[in-house]
Amino acid sequence: MKLRPFTMDDLDAMVHHANNPKIAAMLTDAFPSPYTRDSGLLFLERVMAQEPAEVLAIEVDGEVVGNIGIHPQHDVNRLNAELGYFVGEEHWGKGIGTEAIRLMVKYAFDKFKIERIFARPFGSNLASQRVLEKAGFIFEARIPGILIKTGRTEDELFFGIRRKQL
Repeated sequence: MKLRPFTMDDLDAMVHHANNPKIAAMLTDAFPSPYTRDSGLLFLERVMAQEPAEVLAIEVDGEVVGNIGIHPQHDVNRLNAELGYFVGEEHWGKGIGTEAIRLMVKYAFDKFKIERIFARPFGSNLASQRVLEKAGFIFEARIPGILIKTGRTEDELFFGIRRKQL
């Protein structure tokens, strides 16, 4: 497993793994569902233009199986960056997400002037919470019933890791 910048050659694999309602159900509404070739093209054009790259491909055995992104915040939050990620369903439970997060944390602290990385999984996304904890993130807060996803109310959780923890 490795992280690397995206190329246009990744389009088919990205669409294959991203076009899954189980994945979309655990991400923000900005993640398209269904995930079409047009969705993939727009995504690749955007992330390939970033310098330094904020979103990287998760590659396993030469194939992109998901992505992971670090999103630096601004203004008074500028020492923070939000982490977001997904791994294709056929690769769940293999430690890929945990390893991708560990690699992205190192990359992010090397490339960006940040002191904390945070992730905000839904309260119902127990798998993502476990992956974050295995990668060294610490549970910081739960805000009950504040998010709406496909008509259901979700708790918003915060997990974080700080530069000084490494």
